[in-house]
Amino acid sequence: MEALFKKVSGRNVRLNLVDQQKQSGIWPKKIAGILFDKISIILFLLIWEIAPRAGWVPQTFISPPSIVAETLFDLIVSGVLFVHIKTSLLRSVFGFILAVVVGVPLGLFLGGWFPLFERIMNPVLRLLSEINPFSLFPVFILLFGIGEISKIAMIFWVCIWPVVLNTTTGVQTVDELLIKSARSMGVVGKDLFLKVILPAASPNIFHGLRTACSVAFFMLIAAEMVGASSGLGWLVFNAQNNYQIPKLFATTFTIAALGLSLNGLFGILERRLLSWKETTVNY
Repeated sequence: MEALFKKVSGRNVRLNLVDQQKQSGIWPKKIAGILFDKISIILFLLIWEIAPRAGWVPQTFISPPSIVAETLFDLIVSGVLFVHIKTSLLRSVFGFILAVVVGVPLGLFLGGWFPLFERIMNPVLRLLSEINPFSLFPVFILLFGIGEISKIAMIFWVCIWPVVLNTTTGVQTVDELLIKSARSMGVVGKDLFLKVILPAASPNIFHGLRTACSVAFFMLIAAEMVGASSGLGWLVFNAQNNYQIPKLFATTFTIAALGLSLNGLFGILERRLLSWKETTVNY
């Protein structure tokens, strides 16, 4: 018995040593991986800094990142940047919410209750969604003027199509076996829709919302370059017209950072709200 105990204890010690060695080797690999991923960015910034200062490219057209960072800091300290960010975000949010309020019910309506009507309208919806929104700028300006309504209408236009189409697809691709099983247990009508169809379609719906959010923000930047007096798009356009290259680059990086932040925020919400999906798959 004592010999068996020593044998088991020795085996446990060896296993613990192996685990410790594996864990001790994980962190250096992770750190090396992170550094390797950042090398390209560091090299890019380094070349960008050296090229204008060495005269390889004229600083009139490309400012070094150190000057861009200094300009960005000045915009932040002065509060000017936050004013334009607030304006752009408000316009994006209004257009996005309006598209969600209209697009999600319309997609549920087409995909769930009237599939025949959806088959008839689907070619029209696909055609409208493929129209280049930039070509519609003059139309929106003629209809709504150059004020806030035209910009919100542009955001609504580009957002509603991914919302409607993804919602419709989500409802149509719900597993028929799931619906039949729910009906066999007495779940019908509104309960069937709210407790079975809508949750099953939610991943597609959320994908449409995430796509619409990304498109909304970047579309707004283009819209603000036409007939606007505020917003990040106007700030870029104004810097370009006045040859303020550092401000142009600083605003451009701000737009990119906001886009990445919004995408990351939706990623977090998706993982939180749709965590049941991952649990079901893993199970």
